[in-house]
Amino acid sequence: MPERIYLDHAATTPLRPEARAALEEGFALWANPSSPHAEGRKARAALEDARERVKRALGWEGEVIFTSGASEAAALALGHAQAGARLVSAVEHDAILKAAPDAERLPVRPNGALDLELLTEAVQRERPLVAVQQVNSETGNRQDLAAVAGLVHEAGGLLLADCAQSAGKMPLPPCDLAIISAHKFGGPIGVGALLVRDYAMLEPAGGQERGYRRGTENLPGALGMAAALGACGDPYLDPAILAPLDQLAQECRDLGGTWLSDRLSDPTPYIRAIAMPKMSGSAQVMRFDMAGISVSQGSACSSGTMKTSHVLQAMQVEPEIADRTIRASFGWNTTAEEVERFCEVWVELAKA
Repeated sequence: MPERIYLDHAATTPLRPEARAALEEGFALWANPSSPHAEGRKARAALEDARERVKRALGWEGEVIFTSGASEAAALALGHAQAGARLVSAVEHDAILKAAPDAERLPVRPNGALDLELLTEAVQRERPLVAVQQVNSETGNRQDLAAVAGLVHEAGGLLLADCAQSAGKMPLPPCDLAIISAHKFGGPIGVGALLVRDYAMLEPAGGQERGYRRGTENLPGALGMAAALGACGDPYLDPAILAPLDQLAQECRDLGGTWLSDRLSDPTPYIRAIAMPKMSGSAQVMRFDMAGISVSQGSACSSGTMKTSHVLQAMQVEPEIADRTIRASFGWNTTAEEVERFCEVWVELAKA
């Protein structure tokens, strides 16, 4: 049997060897980093070293609070930020929407970009907290967070950037708080961080992590995340590896499909949303799986449901196109041969 091809890196990406080695190092430091004895102090020193390496790798000059992942970081930020009204974009990940169920939804334009005119009106509150993703996990569209930050800060608010899909792949945006998740760039599952420009922006929530989080720190995970970030290159992935997608885009258009990047305000290379002309997205996922290729139908948190993607709905994508859309996402170990094979199978299925 030929090796399977994994193209669902936006859901989770394979563990980098550097991260695996760092995990082993962390498992050997089994003491609680909060304990005052020699073993605890040794674990604490390793944890703080990992914290500094995460800052350096991301170019972050503020503070780093280790969490169990992006969902906890989102809940921590949206639940404890020293701010007023919560505002979130309509295309945010479910983790953001569920962490702030009563937040005002900020609409996006059909190209996926946040409507900045409406944002200008919405931020006229007493110190609002605005949550906006840097890169959308379903479409790969990038928000203009420099422009968003300008409007939010001018109004005296705070900007929370969800960088789960972008950290390690592109520079962090200007923001006050940021969410990162290790398993999106080759680190271990079960660890992430909330980046905070100043602790004063956050209400204390526990006894660990300077008093801002409850629970013993995941030292092996923190070491693995720091190692994975340190291994991220610039660029994250050689553009030549993704070159076959350019030809597929044209074939998609010629066959009557929809290459959603054509509609986006700022498409990024590592996530592609593609609608086949006749076959449903769920059928495509199964057919690709039978061909030995792993792709998905939107976010991993919602792809198992029958609901239409809230992201595509917010972008006013036609329901028949949304139903036929799949996501292919690429990561640090993707090869050109894998991309070429994906393109071949896509065309075969579209012509069937």
